[in-house]
Order: sequence, then structure tokens, then C-alpha cells
Amino acid sequence: MNRQPVRLTLRASPHRLAGHDTPKIMRHVVYALLPVTLWAIWQFGLSALLLVLAVVASCVLTERLIIRDPSRPRDLSAVITGLTLAMSLPPALPLWMGAVAGMVAIALGKLLFGGLGSNVFNPALIGRAFVQASFPAAMTTWTPAGATDRFTGLIPSTLTPPFVMPPPVAAWATARLDGFSGATPLASWKFAGELPAHGHFLFSPGASGSLGETSALLIVVCGLYLAVRGMLNWRIPLAVLTGAALLTALAGPFPRLPDGLLFVLTSGGLMFGAWFMATDMVTAPISRHGLWLYGLLIGMLAVTLRFWGGASEGVMYAILLANALVPHIDALIRPRRYGHGKFGRRA
Repeated sequence: MNRQPVRLTLRASPHRLAGHDTPKIMRHVVYALLPVTLWAIWQFGLSALLLVLAVVASCVLTERLIIRDPSRPRDLSAVITGLTLAMSLPPALPLWMGAVAGMVAIALGKLLFGGLGSNVFNPALIGRAFVQASFPAAMTTWTPAGATDRFTGLIPSTLTPPFVMPPPVAAWATARLDGFSGATPLASWKFAGELPAHGHFLFSPGASGSLGETSALLIVVCGLYLAVRGMLNWRIPLAVLTGAALLTALAGPFPRLPDGLLFVLTSGGLMFGAWFMATDMVTAPISRHGLWLYGLLIGMLAVTLRFWGGASEGVMYAILLANALVPHIDALIRPRRYGHGKFGRRA
């Protein structure tokens, strides 16, 4: 009787797979970002569509030009970087500035550190920080959402040639919305003390701001889709919002706390940053307690910069600062090894 030889395969951990690989996770992240992107395009029109395409194309092409390896498996990480970066930009930003942001995000924010899985900071925020420092006027030029001709015309600054000063858009914006001040609701509160009557932006058609600031409710729904599928750690956004809420309740300058609290949580880029930027698996801590500390830190830093900083928004800097502290958080909070706990015996 002939017996077939038994083949023993030795492999490194993990031995049990969760059913999620990197391409699958990235594909679903793109699915989750699409509704937010489409809503932003619906609100701001052709200029928003062209800006999203320019940023995503810049990210993808930059990665392809720098990494010339035909055997390298293609993933959607550059597309995700492009979409999250585009959502953090104002709709009136010239396309060439958006393309520069995409190149910096991939080249300096991702590939300089070793590529996928090795970056220390969120690449999209590195790209945004670069254009924020390089083109501050363009990055703080806001236009109204819901213009009647948004699908038949472009914002005047959209097609500005490279290295040319963008034309002013104040007259263009005022002609499309009476009384438009050229400031986001968060900036109006910060510098003029004007709190919107409805007090929150869970679903706010017509609000000005970055592309990803137009509907906090839609962002939450899309983020929950990833959390339910196990592709996003729900502890991070919950901790971010908890940290922001705690500091607002303890030290916030709002006489009507419910309205002020909702305004802080749903305005600006806090909700998008909490669900789609702070949750980047590469730049977040590895332990559960570390995730809570990381999220609380981001929420409190963002609110601190909003209340007492010189700018109206602080989410970008809060996440980048927290990214820099992640190695220290991981060193401080380490998972307990089996057999080394309270009742464990050390070898």
C-alpha cells in the first residue's frame, strides 16, 4: 500500500486570516469616499469635479513615475490619498495647485518614507500642509455652494495657469449668493462671533468650505460602513469626537452649549478628519488603549487650535502632531504578553 507523503508547511504568524487583504480594504475605502465626493461635486459643480480629477491623477501619476516596477502589484492607495486630499481643499483652488499638492503628498508624504505601510504622517495632510504654507491666499478663498450655474461654468480661479496669481472671486461669488461674506461658517464664528442659527451642519447644502465639509451626516454614514465591515477602527473617530466634546463642554466659549457643541463637532473638517484621516492604519497606534489616547489627543488639539489659535481650523495640525506622537504612544502603551500579567510567571 503506497502512502502519499505528508507535506508540512511552516509559516510565520498570523495563522488565522481575517478575510481582508490590503487591496480589498482599499477598494472599500474608495467606495466609502465616493458618496462624499459626489455630494461635494453636486454642491460645487464642475470646478470641484476637475479639482478632484486633477488631484487624484497627480497622485497616481507621481507614484507611477517614481516607482517604475512593472512587477509591483497595483493598489488604490494613491487614489485614496488623492480623494482624501481633494476633500480637504477649497473648490476655488486652481487645478495646478491641486496637482502640486498631490505630487507632494505622494513623493514626500509617502514614498520618501519607504512607500505603502512605511509613512509616518498621513500623506494627504502632508500635501495639504505644503499648499497651505505655499499658497495661503488661495487656500483661504471660499466660494458658495449651490450656485445655479455650477454645472455650466467654472469658478474664475479654476483654470489659472501655473505660477500666475489667481483672479479674485469675490464679485463672482457675491453675484451668485446675496450677502456672501467669503468666509466659512467656522471662520465667521471665529472672527465675527456669528454662530449659525441652526447651530450644526449634519446636512448642510449651501454651506461654504472645503469639499469635504458639506455634510457631516453623510461622512458618518460612510464611515460607519467601513466600521461595520471591520475596515475602520471605530475607537478612533469616537475618541476624536469625545475629546472635542469634552474640551468644548469644559472650556468652550458658547453660552448655549447644545448648539455650540453640535457646531464644533459638525463644522469644518473635524468629522472628515476623524473618520477618514485619523483612522489611517499606518499612522495610528497598534493597541486599543493607544487608539483611545490618540483619538482624544486629536480631538482636544483640534478644539484647542480652534478656540485659542490664530486660525479658524486646526484639524490638519492636530492629526499631524498626533501622527508624530504615535511611536511614543506605542512605546508607552504596550500589549501585555501572555504569561507576563498579574498572575503570570516570568521565565
